[in-house]
Amino acid sequence: MKSIFIPVVFSVLLLNACNSSKTGNNDGKTASDSANKNADSTQTRGAVVATKNGITLSYFIQSNEFADASLKQVEPQIPVKKTGSTLFKFDVSNFKLSDQTPGAMQCNCANSDKGQHIHQILNGGPYSARYKDTFYSNLKDGHYINLCFLSRSFHESVKNKNAFVLSQFNVGASKEKDVDLTGPLLFYSRPKGEYKGKDTKNLLLDFYLVNTDLSPDGNKVKATINGTEFILTKWAAYAMSGLPMGENTIKLELIDKDGKAIAGPYNTVERKIKLSEK
Repeated sequence: MKSIFIPVVFSVLLLNACNSSKTGNNDGKTASDSANKNADSTQTRGAVVATKNGITLSYFIQSNEFADASLKQVEPQIPVKKTGSTLFKFDVSNFKLSDQTPGAMQCNCANSDKGQHIHQILNGGPYSARYKDTFYSNLKDGHYINLCFLSRSFHESVKNKNAFVLSQFNVGASKEKDVDLTGPLLFYSRPKGEYKGKDTKNLLLDFYLVNTDLSPDGNKVKATINGTEFILTKWAAYAMSGLPMGENTIKLELIDKDGKAIAGPYNTVERKIKLSEK
């Protein structure tokens, strides 16, 4: 497999820690803390970015920055000759998989009781949470773009230049050519799946950038939430509040300084999530 380790410039505007009682999305079972059942949901949020049509987007309050954390891919070897169960193996440094992120029981947001993990995104699809440094993926014949990055227990990505691996490879009989991954790239991470109860109050909006940063005078991310547009000028995690129960639509687009879409395999992506009272 041809692995591409591409430097990423990062900017994180966040401070403390987060966790809560429940995670949907098959990423872990409910993690409850009775002392926090009546916690103020604003503990999840930092400065407000904007409020439009009843939806508030704020900076998400994080825990440790994990500036020294690193992720290196060891397997699979290239090319992947057989379809089916494919071994992925990583070296992880200065970051403990399956541990709860420090301070993770101090605010209301979806958290995995299985702890810190790796988000694996294959061909721009919804991520799979990987709690060990060795795991298997069931792969059919074809070409794959594989992004893996370190994630806190409450699913916020670790945004440093060594905390991710981007690679591409063919499986089985596929002989597709590599895709150009040298330009600005965006990958959707959260929110995902279904949220219930108090986890609906504050939803993590998070994405991963490669080969670019965001700024008021440069590239940006346009987040369209149920038809309402927000322009994001910093690479950070965000807290969404005020979303209605039922189906919600989240669309992310990487745009340039003039507001034009930047070409890339997954630079525009739309996902649907569901919010339920119980």
